[in-house]
Amino acid sequence: MDSSLYINRELSWLEFNERVLQEGRDLRTPLLERCKFLAITASNLDEFFMVRVAGVKQQIEAGYVQLDPAGWTPKEQFKAIAERCHRFAQDQFLLYSALVRELHEEGIHILAMKDLSEMQTGIVTRYFHDQLFPVLTPMAVDPDKALPHLAGRRIYLAVRMEGKTQHNGKKTSLPRVAVVQIPSILSRFVEVPCEKGKSYVLLEDLVASMLPRIFDMHPIQGTLLFRITRDADLSIDDEALDLINEIEKSIRKRTWGHPVRLEWQQENADPWLLNFFTKKLDVKKKDLYPTQGPLDLRLFMDVPAGKRKAALSYPPQPPVDPLNLTPESDMFALIRKGDILVHHPYQSFDSVLFLLRQAAEDPDVLAIKQTLYRVSKNSPVIEALVMAAQAGKQVTVLVELKARFDEENNIGWARVLERSGVHVIYGLAGLKVHCKALLVVRREDGILRRYMHLGTGNYNDSTARLYTDLGLFTCKEEFAGDVTELFNLVTGYTLPPQFKRLHVAPHGLRSFIEDRIRTEIENACHGRPARIAAKVNAIVDPEIIDLLYEASQAGVKVDLVVRGICSLRPGIEQVSENIRVISIVGRYLEHHRIYYFHDGGNRRVYLASADWMQRNLDRRVETCFPIDDPALKERVISMLEAALSDNQKAREELPDGSYRPVVASGETVMDFQAWCYAHCRD
Repeated sequence: MDSSLYINRELSWLEFNERVLQEGRDLRTPLLERCKFLAITASNLDEFFMVRVAGVKQQIEAGYVQLDPAGWTPKEQFKAIAERCHRFAQDQFLLYSALVRELHEEGIHILAMKDLSEMQTGIVTRYFHDQLFPVLTPMAVDPDKALPHLAGRRIYLAVRMEGKTQHNGKKTSLPRVAVVQIPSILSRFVEVPCEKGKSYVLLEDLVASMLPRIFDMHPIQGTLLFRITRDADLSIDDEALDLINEIEKSIRKRTWGHPVRLEWQQENADPWLLNFFTKKLDVKKKDLYPTQGPLDLRLFMDVPAGKRKAALSYPPQPPVDPLNLTPESDMFALIRKGDILVHHPYQSFDSVLFLLRQAAEDPDVLAIKQTLYRVSKNSPVIEALVMAAQAGKQVTVLVELKARFDEENNIGWARVLERSGVHVIYGLAGLKVHCKALLVVRREDGILRRYMHLGTGNYNDSTARLYTDLGLFTCKEEFAGDVTELFNLVTGYTLPPQFKRLHVAPHGLRSFIEDRIRTEIENACHGRPARIAAKVNAIVDPEIIDLLYEASQAGVKVDLVVRGICSLRPGIEQVSENIRVISIVGRYLEHHRIYYFHDGGNRRVYLASADWMQRNLDRRVETCFPIDDPALKERVISMLEAALSDNQKAREELPDGSYRPVVASGETVMDFQAWCYAHCRD
């Protein structure tokens, strides 16, 4: 393995976050949406530190020296990550400053306390006394003792005060220290009345201005506004006798994870306090991230804009109902007419809910089986499953409790389902169940017919409005046997079956993908047309990458649409010159997984739940399923070609792992997401 042919996955992810930041800079994007892209980069970076950076630091502490595919040790990876993240933080605040200026021009003002008039100051002071002060809880910090628990991703205001204390049995002038948590339950935008537009001060600035009121017994000598990011990667024994209890214990430990980043606001920062908390938290120099603006830029996810909101946001794009469903519609009859392909968020998620609700109410439905990885907080999917169980159906649901950062939500829903009579399975030991499958068993004219939905995305009505995914409804018997076997596999102790139409990880999906790539290589070597196209969220697996390099060298044209991490280097002479990689970042989060193989003109099209990563192919239960219907196959191929033609939101990967915008040639304009909405009625 030549390590120079692979890009480190952590730096590739940071390149993805850079593309998100670029959307925040794009003047063609409405202003409030640009603010959201900035907020998304902050949220993304939080999770990156909590999981990926934490993992690299754990490897360093454990003395792990094995090289990654790019040839880097954990120490080398951490050094490169820290350098890149510090530069990225500076870029975030450059964008923040630009957005604040543009908001000001639109009549939305974010003010400093010193900029307020006497009247405005009086109003926010009353707000402080009436609404804010009762919520605040100052905590004293004893220099001789451990810090009080400081939660991750919360903003704290530390205060250094004059005072004489007993220290090691002697009177000393060691400063008094206290911290105040900025309440996360309140909006960080405190409205200030003004003649035109909307004006706000930030909550933490208001608290800082009122410190003499909070600590009125001691003169304040210095302050520090800071925020901690903690290691949140859970270590779960999924063979424990009580898995729920094991996960709940791990979740509690997550709040006590070791700090992996300390952000602090440079303006008015007290060096003594910074040094004090750096030592108390055991944070190293490279883990310190000074900011030139507000902490936690997630606050820009929802800038209060009043009446200007609609004009400064994306125009509405209500999802289309391709089936024209009414309360009288018969979803089973529609599926019997032929396979149905739905494309979210351009087409409504209601079709999935309609099938579930109709199945729950239909006296001829005997059983419902479903996998759930991530569901919404107020899930209509759960509601339908509960209704079905209460109606006497046999309902079996696999709830993946190990879905990262959704563990608590999934535990809660699992308990709701169990109390309603649903048979709940909690996943498989050593594997995450990430496939998206729904099976409805219905008695019709004395025989049983099985109706299925297979998808690329979660059964989550909230993310179905934001993530692009494809779902297939079918009742074909050749699928029914495989989907039944899939549920037997994930709910029991059966041996991996021989699937006929599905390809399932970890028992055969990897070998299927590799065989299909090798077929294209063989076709190219024999002078036959050969092409591979795929749309995934990530490509990291070295074995798949090596095969794609081999395909390129054989003359196979390889087109890849990869939203996030891509460890493959395209465009290297005599290695990957026939491989093109683009990434699309736009209004919606690109999430569907599509595999296309030319196969000598047979043109095979598959949808999947799996990206081309080791975890998906080797450590998760995933599904890949073919699109057989000729019209639906053409529709998916057209979708792939449209994505590859995007010259508005697409960026092309260069051999060094950086990306450049795809520039429109001539007058041809192609915005893939706009194209999808325009064609969602097809």
